[in-house]
Order: sequence, then C-alpha cells, then structure tokens
Amino acid sequence: MQKTITTLAALAGSCIVLFGAGLVAQPRSTSTGLSEAPRLAAIYDTILRARFDDARLQLGRACPPAPTPACDALREVALWWEVQQDLSSRTLDARMDAATAAGLAAATRWTEREPNRGEAWFYLAGAYAPLAQWRVLRGERLAAARDGKRVKDSLERALALDPSLQDAWFGIGLYHYYADVAPAALKVLRFLLLLPGGDRIQGLREMERTRERGDLLRGEADFQLHWLYLWYEDRPDRALELLRGLDAHYPTNPLFLQRIATVEHEYFSNHQASAASWQALIDRAARGAVSLPALADARGRVGAATEATELGDPLRAVALLEPLIAARPAAPYGIVALAHLALGDAYAAARNRPQALASYERALTTAPRDDPDNVRSRARDGRTRARSAR
Repeated sequence: MQKTITTLAALAGSCIVLFGAGLVAQPRSTSTGLSEAPRLAAIYDTILRARFDDARLQLGRACPPAPTPACDALREVALWWEVQQDLSSRTLDARMDAATAAGLAAATRWTEREPNRGEAWFYLAGAYAPLAQWRVLRGERLAAARDGKRVKDSLERALALDPSLQDAWFGIGLYHYYADVAPAALKVLRFLLLLPGGDRIQGLREMERTRERGDLLRGEADFQLHWLYLWYEDRPDRALELLRGLDAHYPTNPLFLQRIATVEHEYFSNHQASAASWQALIDRAARGAVSLPALADARGRVGAATEATELGDPLRAVALLEPLIAARPAAPYGIVALAHLALGDAYAAARNRPQALASYERALTTAPRDDPDNVRSRARDGRTRARSAR
C-alpha cells in the first residue's frame, strides 16, 4: 500500500509537462535564487525535526522579509510532514485543506504580479506538491494527477526563468524516475493525461543534483530517495544509509527511526537490530528527546514486542504491550488493535492458547472500521493457528 501511495504521489505531486509554457522561451528573471534562502532552509530543518509548532512560529517571523507565498508553501509542507507521522488519521484533513487553499491563492497571485520571476513559479509548484500527495493518500488520484501537471508546468517555467533554482530539479527528477519505473497501470494513466515518458538514470542524476546544490530540499531528497533504493534499485544498504543520516541529523523526528527499524526487519531480517531501533525510539520518548513522544512510544512498543516474539522472548513482548493496551492511546490510528494483535502473537508463541485467542478476539473488535493495517485478517489467521495448535 505504501509503495502504491508513494509511486502515485511522485507521479502526481512531482510530475511536469514538457509542453505549454515550459517550452516557450521565457525572459530571464530580474532576480535570481530563492529570497531569504538560509532563513527558510532553517525552517525546513525545523519541519524535518518534526517540531511543527516551532516551525509555524518561525514562519510567522520570517515573512516578511521572506515572500509570504514561500511561508504559505512551507506551512503546507509542515502539515504534510505532520500528516505523515500518522498517515491513516484524518484529524488534520480540514487544516490541510485550508492550508493548501491559502498557499495556492498566495502563490497564484504572485505569479500574476510577477510572471517573469522564477521564484514565484517555484513556490506555486511547492504549493501544489503537498496537495497532490495528500490527495493521492485520500484516494483522489485523478485530481492529484491534474495538480501534478500544474507542478510540472510551474517547475519548468521556474527553471526557464531562473536556472539557478537548483531545488526545482528535485521534482523534475522524481517525475522522470517514477515515470520510467512505474507499473503499467500508472503508465496508462500517464498516457491518458498526456504526461511525458521518464528516464530512471536521468531522474536519479537530477535528484542528486538537488542533494548537492539545493537550498531547501536536501533532507526531503534523501527521504524520497530511500524509497527508490528499496523498491527499484535493489539497494537496501543505501536506503538504510540515507535513513541513518536523516535520523542523525533530525533525531527528534520519530519517522526516520521507525523507517530504520522497518527496513532492518523487512529487508535484512535483522530482528536484533530492528529490536534495538524500536527500543531506542521508546527510550527517546521516555526522555522527551523526540517529538510526539506518546505516538513514538506506542509505535516503538508494538515494534519492539513484535521483534521480541521473533527472537523467542514472548514474555518481554507481553511486558511491553500490556501497559500500552491499558493506556488505550488514541494515536497513532488503530494502535490498540495492533497491540492486541501483537499480544496474541506473543501468547501464541508462549503456548498460552486461551490468552492468545482472547487477544485475537480483542484485535478483531478494536480494529477501526477501515482497518488500514489489515488487523482483522491477520487476527483471524492467528486465531486459526492458535485453535489448531497442540
């Protein structure tokens, strides 16, 4: 599911169109580069640290002197990264809707006032990109693809007006890469929407260009690149290297350590390393060294418990999960059902059949209606195994 979402988001949120304004020779911008780039880059770093309230305070002080549409676009980015902390929750949807509307309105007015300023078109693309990714997440894929065409138009025009905008190559490279490697069904969508073909090697080069020379998007580029190295390049070692670099630079963002633990489990079958990463997340939450500590602790406990069961220590898994279940946290979405499922697996491994069956039943009854983690199916499978076990 995550792979489908990210692939569609990349095709939609970063796609660009090689016709229209992008092909027409444009007069060069009278000003070059991004205004107040160091100040805005520092705010982007705050966002990547998952210090979202701090980032909003900084944005309130940054514009002016930075252009107001730039701050509006970064408010969207901050909300999108906040959404990514708990993708299945819809509690931020109304705020995301309002932020994207404000960001698009401000950036559009800027391009109308200064149509020959590349920076204005860059931030118009920046206002569309989080909206497109969010729409993909919520199933509005055609609307997302249309927004993506606007992203591509805007980035092409920005670079035609101001070739010094190195960050614009990130979105272009992301599109070129995914348009080449996307599944056939997505390529049909690309054809129907008149989107151009891609080039995997060229796309990687363009994204690496932003990593090396960009002002704002270096951390963002590393996060997007780690997905490519996992799914298409068969380089989980490189993906893990990028994630560890992100976690070292932004240790308060729980998402990066969660991804490290997941990659260690799924791609390396290194349960010991994965357990250590989940435990590190729990420890950071206990020390207040991570943003959203309650959410991080809950995810860390379920992850660490799963690895403890894999490593033959189901009693430790039980000890990790019972306090979480007793607390019944509301976030992340569906975590209580996941905890019951993991507890059922732990009791089954401990050959405590009655407790395992009871935990699987609670997983079935506490799973949210939309069940994004497929808890019900997994609990039924666990229940069947527990009933048939001697």
